[in-house]
Amino acid sequence: MKNSGNKPRAGAVRKSRKGPQVGSGGQGRQALEGRKPTPKAEDRPYHPAGKRKAAQERLAEKRGGRGGKPQQADGGRPPQSRQRKSEQGANQAEVVTGRNSVVEALRAKIPATALYIATRIEYDDRVKEIMSIATKRGLPVLEVMRPELDRMGGFDSVHQGVALKVPPYEYAHPIDLFDLTVDRGQVPLFVALDGITDPRNLGAIIRSTAAFGGQGVIVPQRRSVGMTASAWKTSAGAAARTPVAMAANLTQTLKALKDRGAFVLGLDGDGDIDLPSLQLAKEPLVIVVGSEGKGLSRLVTETCDAIVSIPISAATESLNAGIAASVTLYEVSRQRAAR
Repeated sequence: MKNSGNKPRAGAVRKSRKGPQVGSGGQGRQALEGRKPTPKAEDRPYHPAGKRKAAQERLAEKRGGRGGKPQQADGGRPPQSRQRKSEQGANQAEVVTGRNSVVEALRAKIPATALYIATRIEYDDRVKEIMSIATKRGLPVLEVMRPELDRMGGFDSVHQGVALKVPPYEYAHPIDLFDLTVDRGQVPLFVALDGITDPRNLGAIIRSTAAFGGQGVIVPQRRSVGMTASAWKTSAGAAARTPVAMAANLTQTLKALKDRGAFVLGLDGDGDIDLPSLQLAKEPLVIVVGSEGKGLSRLVTETCDAIVSIPISAATESLNAGIAASVTLYEVSRQRAAR
């Protein structure tokens, strides 16, 4: 048996393409030192924050090369007037479907980009008016199959053979809308939404607001529904006549409206005042409607001047948000007309 005393022990030689290497040679020293501090998100090129920072730097450099000053990423607009993007698709075009909705949108001269008509559509007075307005405005008219209209409007929509592509909705500013109503000599009547996420509720509320003399609807910027195609459809064209305003902070907006003389009424099943006993109907009003499940939020409830309830049968647990708003608007309209 050969003597292996002069040979290195097993495992002491690391074999590699460069040949055998004896020992670690300090190659594991960096691992023993521990990890370095994690870079900030904006300093990591693969992170979304880093990508945004790089895009802003490129934009600033490009504008600087033209002799212009770099601008803020949001265009320098005040927070109250910023439009929601990812939460509600406000940066995407919408498709208005249904004959009433489309004809009302065209009458209101909404800057549509295209009109889609189903092949072999049955013409009635509304379709004839739609085609007439679109032709006079030079609007592109595209004839498509009904399955394509189903896809555009959603398979649960009733498009009635017509669809209108419209640009992103331009929300009004709540304070500006209130001041404009006062300047016109009208008594303000607005509906504000607190935590409502169903676009069909928004569409129904817009429709009721228009029907009972209201001047606008206010939606929060976050955790709330926006003007989608479904809201357009449910409003049956009323969205073309009744503006929707967006509040960056609903509570602060309500306080600002109170400073301008408005009374804020919250709707809740356990309200202090029954709707028929309301004494503020003839005053400038903002009616706040909460979600059907959670109701009004705590901060909004504390901001309201009064909490109003609608008397209903004990067998019915609650009313849909759109129906509750409609009943309240009708009662306010009735009392105002009785003066």
